[in-house]
Amino acid sequence: MRRAIGVGKHKNRCSGKSVRFTFLKKMLHFGVMAGFLASADSLWAAPKHGIAMHGEPELSTDFTHLPYTNPQAPKGGTLTFGEVGSFDSLNPYILKGSVPWALRLHTAESLMARNWDEPFTLYGLIAESVEVPEDRSWVEFTLRPEARFSDGSPVTVDDVIYSMELLDEEGKPPYFNGLRNVSEIIRKGDRGVRFVFETPDREAPLILGLRPVLQKTDLEARVFKESSLTPLITTGPYVVGKVEAGRSLTLVRNPDYWGRDLPVMRGQANLDEIRIEFFRDGNAHWEAFKAGEVDIFRDGDPVRWESGYDFAAARDGRIARSEVGHGRPTGMRGFVFNTRKEMFTDIRVREALTLAFDFEWLQRTMLSGAYARIPSYFGASPLGHDGAATGEGRALLEPFADSLPPGALDATIRPPAGSGDGRNRRNMRLAADLLSEAGWAVVDGVLRNPDGVAFSFEILLSSSANEQVSSVFTDALKRLGITATVRLVDSAQYETRRTDYDYDMIINTWALSLSPGVEQRLYWHSDGVTEPGTRNYMGVANPAVDAAIAALTVATTQDVFEGAARALDRALSAGRYVIPFWYAPTSRIAHSATLTFPERTPLYGDWIGFLPDVWWRTE
Repeated sequence: MRRAIGVGKHKNRCSGKSVRFTFLKKMLHFGVMAGFLASADSLWAAPKHGIAMHGEPELSTDFTHLPYTNPQAPKGGTLTFGEVGSFDSLNPYILKGSVPWALRLHTAESLMARNWDEPFTLYGLIAESVEVPEDRSWVEFTLRPEARFSDGSPVTVDDVIYSMELLDEEGKPPYFNGLRNVSEIIRKGDRGVRFVFETPDREAPLILGLRPVLQKTDLEARVFKESSLTPLITTGPYVVGKVEAGRSLTLVRNPDYWGRDLPVMRGQANLDEIRIEFFRDGNAHWEAFKAGEVDIFRDGDPVRWESGYDFAAARDGRIARSEVGHGRPTGMRGFVFNTRKEMFTDIRVREALTLAFDFEWLQRTMLSGAYARIPSYFGASPLGHDGAATGEGRALLEPFADSLPPGALDATIRPPAGSGDGRNRRNMRLAADLLSEAGWAVVDGVLRNPDGVAFSFEILLSSSANEQVSSVFTDALKRLGITATVRLVDSAQYETRRTDYDYDMIINTWALSLSPGVEQRLYWHSDGVTEPGTRNYMGVANPAVDAAIAALTVATTQDVFEGAARALDRALSAGRYVIPFWYAPTSRIAHSATLTFPERTPLYGDWIGFLPDVWWRTE
């Protein structure tokens, strides 16, 4: 490992009595001992039960459970999910292989756990306390003595450090190079570990608090970076049970789970088994749900939601339907331009293709009017831009105004509205004009560049669920002389090509939170243009975007933070990197009537930490 373990080059930062005693004598000599004592808390941090990105944690030290859990929820039963695709690995932390989503969320744990009823606040899990100075130049975690891996062995400081460093060297983003701002890692007794930062970073203590803790001896016995169907040894409430590669995975609740009585876990992990069955396509998944082979179906089809539940299990009450609201941003989902490809480098071309997408027609004919257009990346939240840029956001973007389209600082940037009549004539005329300005011309019905090369590209899909909207889009592009083809590939091939940015256009979703931070580098930073495995699928390389991301991670007040988020939202929207789809303010979940959840739902709604975490099965 490349980072030394133990007291490093900054020994005086945490050396003991000699340095502190000399300092006290000087303070006494100048007659300011009283002032020193009064300010001791600000000079030396104190261990706390939680940490918030901004401000203080909402839950007090004596909280008994998270506000959206039911501490009296009964234990038992099985919940079966359905997923489209397959899997060939049980290691969720490396680039190789396709991995079931439940492994990271339900078998592994981190030093701290998130409360999904606050924008970004963590409370102790494996760590009983967290300690940071005011400037957050370091963070110290103290481990719970009772924390155990599934094999019964205790969680040690060695496990924490080894996990952090191995993921830093061999993990996939955002784990890879995740310690780049850590100058040293210092042991603090038998149960403490301190991470010292090269430069103070408000979010870094929380990010480290969310890194998975794995067992050192298990990691040393395997080739970590190679895909494997041998499960990792972890600390979470579930362990891997039956595995049928590519077909099904069963997680079994560990009866000896060490953390079941912790406040952050009370009312969670209520099911004895979580089973995931994999299907070849969305239709097979739906038919399995109707037949009772699957317990949960998140329904994204508003027509089906209103009129498609006329089957036996729904009629006789074995199936229930729930709508769960939320307060998070819309996020972004849509057709993604790979601007690494020459045909999409010109923003006028991207604007033209955006104009050709008639959402209003889809809303009327396919979506039953049940959705709204995604307005921007952080739309429908306090972090979304609106009107002209002002205050912190404008000050941040003005030095980079030349990298944005003219007028981007002075107006709200929204996707263009179509006519809704299926012809979309006005927008198609505007699109043709933009393509002409960019040097493209229609010759014998085919759009060509000055070298005579035809405008053609491929839309790469991993699910048949997106074929219909892709077909509508390609039909519209034919009217501009553009040939777009749709190619459906299996999930493994899709993931490989997406990781290597080997595509012209894909459909992708970025689910964004109320507390964006360092993960935004993974999504949009210019490093991702060439670095494989990031989520910068469009190849954004814009100094305004980079500056907004940097500002997010150092903001110390809510006003500055929100200004940076709005600036990022504006810069991304102005770049026309994605043709936005639609969103729903609620999640539509059809489920077995014997499955239920608390009446109080978290701020983030149907998100991480909700399903199946706080659900339970009744008689």
